[in-house]
Amino acid sequence: MAKSATPADLQIKPRDLHINREAATPRWWFSGDPFGTAVMNALSLTFPDGERFFIQSVKRFAKDAPPHLAADIRAFTVQEGAHTREHMAFNAITARAGYETAAIEAYVTERLGVARARPPLAQLAATMALEHFTAAFAHRLLADPDLLKGSPPDLARLWRWHAIEEIEHKGVAYDVFLHATRDMSPLKRWRLRRWAMLLTTLLFTKTVRETSLMLLEQDGVVGLRARLGLFRWLWLKPGLYRRMIGDYFAFYRPDFHPWQVDDRRLIAEAEAGLAQPA
Repeated sequence: MAKSATPADLQIKPRDLHINREAATPRWWFSGDPFGTAVMNALSLTFPDGERFFIQSVKRFAKDAPPHLAADIRAFTVQEGAHTREHMAFNAITARAGYETAAIEAYVTERLGVARARPPLAQLAATMALEHFTAAFAHRLLADPDLLKGSPPDLARLWRWHAIEEIEHKGVAYDVFLHATRDMSPLKRWRLRRWAMLLTTLLFTKTVRETSLMLLEQDGVVGLRARLGLFRWLWLKPGLYRRMIGDYFAFYRPDFHPWQVDDRRLIAEAEAGLAQPA
């Protein structure tokens, strides 16, 4: 088996956060920005079904995992289950703000159906790639506090909590992939990992784009205005994708492992702020 870079003393600890289900939330809760709100709402709408897919993909390979990896899989499952629960609550808030979400959730399920039709190892590889996306996104949310500035405190706490746990378990799917491909040559494993990321990038970015546009349409933002505004928010200002680009391309290195960047200090700093939302 290829060597994991996950710290030996890492503890993946589920934190049982609950957002206020009845909070009055502005329709454009993300700093009054319709484009940022659309992207964040779109991401949240992908999470419940997406995280169920992650859990299923990883647990298929838990049976013969070594004890430390089996323990990480169990903690990963608990964390992702809690994320599903809280984002379902967040998505209900989105619906109460006046957005029709059923068609978007159906679109996400259809897109994930493409991945679910693949063999188990391909599903695990897709999970590993998507977990890298979420970890890179999580890192930026915690490292760049300006991204959530002006958001309602309870919702900002939700996203920071989710980011903390995504970073904390960022190596689990990767380590399960290493275990599942332990009999592969390093070159074959690297090729499989690259193809998984390329295909997942196409699937993920198209899903975010299309679901964001579906939400923007409900705000009367359509056509070129919607597409340019979305491009500007993702790539220019604040430039979420631009800020993630270095982390994204690191995945393609032959010797990559998520924990080559040890951001536990970032987790600790963010966790200290969870008790008193900013």
